[in-house]
Amino acid sequence: MPNMFDLTGKVALVTGGNRGIGFAMAEALAAHGADIAIWGSNADRNAQALEKLSEFPVRVSARTVNVANEAEVVAGMNTLSDEFGRVDTIIANAGVGGKLERFTESTTENMRDILGVNLDGVYWTLREGCRLMVERAKAGEPGGSLIGVASLGAVFGMARAEIYSASKAAIAALMRSLAVEHGPHGIRANTVAPGFIATDMNPHLDTDMPTTRILPRIPLKRWGKGTDFGGIAVYLASDASAYHTGGFFLIDGGFAVR
Repeated sequence: MPNMFDLTGKVALVTGGNRGIGFAMAEALAAHGADIAIWGSNADRNAQALEKLSEFPVRVSARTVNVANEAEVVAGMNTLSDEFGRVDTIIANAGVGGKLERFTESTTENMRDILGVNLDGVYWTLREGCRLMVERAKAGEPGGSLIGVASLGAVFGMARAEIYSASKAAIAALMRSLAVEHGPHGIRANTVAPGFIATDMNPHLDTDMPTTRILPRIPLKRWGKGTDFGGIAVYLASDASAYHTGGFFLIDGGFAVR
């Protein structure tokens, strides 16, 4: 029986792939044979991630892309197509948390900054990637996997993070609709929603309030790690999930069921 998790010959793009959850996903995909392209807005982090990924016997590339800039996303996808010849999996992971502020004191500037990355960036990335996948399907090779990275905030209320939560809920809705429209082309679309994950985006997790009020509610009794997302990335990129689309994967250590 063939190994359904073998990604040899497949090409994956991971936005925000130079650190945290994104890098862990990219690393797991590379370990299972996928060629990897990562986008990140920080050139130094891109270089560090590229060096680590180059340890795997696959093709890897890193490009400085601000996903909140439509022109950069379009150019990046064109370059990816030229460089790798195809794209089989797109993980729209790049995101920002923005400022934590009372809703009545929130600013339009902060809203635009958050939505620019978390929603506009996801939309542009998946739109351009879908175009490549649909073209390939019409040429006789259907298939592809779209993965939007949302958040626990898409389903749980988060005080002082209303804009962030709204942006992540929008991703889940977008992925469901993509699953319906692009299913006839063999393209699958799923959402991965992280819970409380200890990355440099969440340095506040080690402070008193999260440790005493949130951590006890997590049945697995620990914060999540970036590496906790490697498995779901491999599953959704592989033939093992060939009939799985429109899904919402909440990876939170059991927080939501407590």
